[in-house]
Amino acid sequence: MKCPFCAFTQDKVIDSRESKDADSIRRRRECERCNKRFTTYERLDEIPYMVVKKDGRREKFDRQKVLAGLLHSCQKRKVSVTQMQEIVDAVEAFVIDSPERERSTASIGELIMNRLKDIDTVAYIRFASVYRDFKDVREFKQELEDLLGGKDIKAKRPR
Repeated sequence: MKCPFCAFTQDKVIDSRESKDADSIRRRRECERCNKRFTTYERLDEIPYMVVKKDGRREKFDRQKVLAGLLHSCQKRKVSVTQMQEIVDAVEAFVIDSPERERSTASIGELIMNRLKDIDTVAYIRFASVYRDFKDVREFKQELEDLLGGKDIKAKRPR
């Protein structure tokens, strides 16, 4: 911390207190060169992780929203809560690992579908039908044929 009076970089903390709102820490410091005192405030860096929607809107990443989608897709299926939690953890790690602090919903959806495909194909189809927003029965049928034929679904669909 630079002293605001002499710009010396060595100081000692005299007193530390939480703010009234408990969202920052107030520190009284004393410069080791000029012995003048000054106050600093420390706050947590709260830049949220974001997801970029198909229409370009940005939204704060929400674990609960991902879990809710999985719970809906896996309803009445033999997919354990632990397996769903592992998928949500993988998605969160994927978003956090982004150097830009944001990921597209397309890449998140693909990650979820790849995980679900290995766990339960019915849950995968349920998730894919909502995520890919099939317009008619032909698109749905094509997805099923790709799945049953063992084709790599990712290779067929552009991101």
